[in-house]
Amino acid sequence: MDELMRVMTPRPRNAETPRPYLRSWITANKVFFDRNQGEIPETEIDLSTWRLTISGEVETPFTADFEYLLSMPKAIVANTLECSGNSRSLLDKKASGNPWTIGGVGNAVWGGVWLKDLLEKVVVSSNACHVAFEGFDKPLGKAQIKFIRSIPLSKALSSTLLAYEMNGEPLPLKHGYPLRVLALGWTGANCVKWLEKITLLEKPFEGFYMDQVYRIHQPDQDPKTGEHVTGIEIKAIITQPEPEAELQMGRVTILGAAYAGEADIDKVEVSTDGGASWQTADFIGLHEQYAWRHWQYVWQVDRPGSYRILARATDSNGEKQPMQASWNKLGYNNNGVEEHGVSVQIT
Repeated sequence: MDELMRVMTPRPRNAETPRPYLRSWITANKVFFDRNQGEIPETEIDLSTWRLTISGEVETPFTADFEYLLSMPKAIVANTLECSGNSRSLLDKKASGNPWTIGGVGNAVWGGVWLKDLLEKVVVSSNACHVAFEGFDKPLGKAQIKFIRSIPLSKALSSTLLAYEMNGEPLPLKHGYPLRVLALGWTGANCVKWLEKITLLEKPFEGFYMDQVYRIHQPDQDPKTGEHVTGIEIKAIITQPEPEAELQMGRVTILGAAYAGEADIDKVEVSTDGGASWQTADFIGLHEQYAWRHWQYVWQVDRPGSYRILARATDSNGEKQPMQASWNKLGYNNNGVEEHGVSVQIT
C-alpha cells in the first residue's frame, strides 16, 4: 500500500494519492487519500456487536444495528472528498500541517443511507440545530482527544449520507468501516469515520477539533473566532503533464479535474502562457452533482522553450477560481490558480 502512496506521517497515517491516479474519474480504494487524527483500528469490528446510537435533542433515543441499516432504502451517490489542507505545500508562504500537494482529494461512488431517513426514527426536538458525530477509533497522544465534529442540522437533513460502501465494495477499514459520515460537497474534516454515535445539539459541538483546528484564522487570531471549514472551495487541478516534465513539440494533451463542493462546474479554461491568454477546455467522462468534472485540452506546441500551464474553473453560480489563494495559518482551502500551475519544458 505504502509504495503506491506518498506517506507524510505513518502514525497517524496521512498519505496522498499520486497524481497519475487522479486521472481516473473514480479514485480506486487502495489509492484514495488517507487523513487521520487518531489510530486506524487494527481489525474490523464485529458487525454482530456494532451499534449506532442517536441521542441528545430528540424525543426518543434510538439504536440501530447494521442489519437495520441494510433494511433501509439505499442511496448511491458520487462524491468528491477533499482534505481541508489539500495543496497546503503549494502556498508561497509556509502554513502549518501535513505538506499536501494536490493528492488530498478523490472521487468515489458511495452507498449507504440518507441521514435524514434515520433521523425520522427519533423525532428531532425543536431545540436541535446541530448534529455531532463520534467514531469508535482511539485517539493518539497523551491528551487522548477524540475526533468529534458537528454540522448544522440543515446540512444533515439535506445532503448527508451515512456510507457503508465505497466503489461497490464494503467500506474499507481505513476509510471508516463499517460506517462513515459524508456531508456531500464538504471537506473531509466534516466526515467522521468508524461512526458509532450521533448526538443532536442546540449549539455546535465544543471541543478541540471544532474550536482549535479546522478554523480559518491568522496567527494573531484566536482560532475559535475564525470560520469553520465546511464546503469545498472551487478548484481546478492539472493531473497531466507532471511538473517539470520534458515534452516533445507537437500535440500535448493536458488533463485535469475541477470541483466546487456543492456547486457544479460550468467551465474550465487553460492557459499555456502563464495567464496571458485562456482557452476553454473540453469536459470528459461522467457528470454527477457532487463529483468532480474531468477535462482535457489538446495543446499544439510549435516552439521549444519553458512554459507555465495554468487552469481555472468557473462554477454554476458564476464564481471564478481566484488567481491566488487567501492565506491562513493552517493553509486551509488553497484553491489559487497560480499555486496549482505546472511548469514544463518543450524540446
